[in-house]
Amino acid sequence: MSDLTTLLEVGGPVAALGGGAAYARAKHPAAYWSSIGLPVSTVRLLSSYGSVMEACDLTVTPSRLRVFAVKAMTQREVRPVPPRRGIIRPTTTGLRIRLRLAPGQEPADFAASAERLRHAWGVHAVYVTTVKPGVVDLRLVGYDVLRRVRMPRKAAHGPLKVPVALREDATPFIRDYRAIPHQLTLGATLSGKSMYLRHLIAGLSPQSVALVGIDCKRGVELAPFAPRLSALATDPEQTAELLPVLVNEMEDRYDLIKARQGIAPGTPDEKITSDIWGLPDRERPVPIVLFVDEVAELFLVATKKDEERRDEMVTQLIRLAQLGRAAGIYLEVCGQRFGAELGKGATMLRAQLTGRVCHRVNDEASAKMALGDIAPEAVQAACSIAPERPGLAVAGDTSGGWSRIRTPYLSLGDAAETCRESAYLVPDLPALKPFRPDVPVRPVETAAPAFLPRPVTD
Repeated sequence: MSDLTTLLEVGGPVAALGGGAAYARAKHPAAYWSSIGLPVSTVRLLSSYGSVMEACDLTVTPSRLRVFAVKAMTQREVRPVPPRRGIIRPTTTGLRIRLRLAPGQEPADFAASAERLRHAWGVHAVYVTTVKPGVVDLRLVGYDVLRRVRMPRKAAHGPLKVPVALREDATPFIRDYRAIPHQLTLGATLSGKSMYLRHLIAGLSPQSVALVGIDCKRGVELAPFAPRLSALATDPEQTAELLPVLVNEMEDRYDLIKARQGIAPGTPDEKITSDIWGLPDRERPVPIVLFVDEVAELFLVATKKDEERRDEMVTQLIRLAQLGRAAGIYLEVCGQRFGAELGKGATMLRAQLTGRVCHRVNDEASAKMALGDIAPEAVQAACSIAPERPGLAVAGDTSGGWSRIRTPYLSLGDAAETCRESAYLVPDLPALKPFRPDVPVRPVETAAPAFLPRPVTD
């Protein structure tokens, strides 16, 4: 009886501790990783590093000198040599280890064994990145960071750079317009496409940049950001008037660049440029980012007259995509579906959009339109996005690389407030003034009286 009482006294706290750990792992994975997961995974990695590398065929035959030294000094069996391991660096989401590859190894060998390493060390995922020839980084992620997105505090900021989402390897996804000038973003209704666009506008608002919007849904998506927009078109008719103005602005900027190139002989090479970023600060025009929401609305036609207008708008968009980068004009094209069936010029426009972001779509053909021509293996990943995870997407570019990302939640009110606070940064572009949206005056909130006055009576 006493033994049973002792067992219950000891087992009660142990069961409570185990239940608390299970609850923390399910509901608060970041706290669980910092307190329990990190030390357990570190011990497991240190104790099994050599055997795991040997089981994954990531070891090599030792050199003859090493074999001779082992046989001469000890009687131990000569075993294969694993890659030299650096210091384990813990992070808030996992671990990082730097490995020096043994002769004959390549990073692809470790990337192919990432799934086996994940199971051997009990972590959520393992990612391999090349630091330099012969050196790779293993990034071990302890839990699913995309389930509840928390952006890193230290994310790269700069001109035309916006940390807009979190990658599955716990690194921020940076939308860099100077590296990837134009991008196509696809997603079905309630997939998180609007949230992605909201983060872009809120991130660009405090920067010295002109924001131009085309929203053929009567402006319901972009109108809340009107205080920060230099121009806004809310239907195809206004868009047909706005796009020629942007094309003319682009041509004027090319004239400015050409004038800078036609300088006297003997000028240093660094002062001769082929885009606006080589111009002096006082002469450089402000960059322009054009947001196109529901691009399919620009392709839909009902009459012969609409078809002519459509062809003109598509031609102007293609010109902006082909020539706009050097003039500092960047495109962010969004829609639910985008392909050849939209009409003439759709495929040509898509070919100019370097970056691709595909949220949850309604059919496999839509995912192929976004990713099939740059990363065919990413199509299946885009098709497997569940409706319960809005904001989850697959991001890639024409280099063939891709990764899963997820945008954190940002309310429309907070994004609109950011635009109102930075309204003073709207640049002076005379050509766009006729298209400047009307900014409604915010009602003045007055405090309610402490008491209601009583009517005067006899």
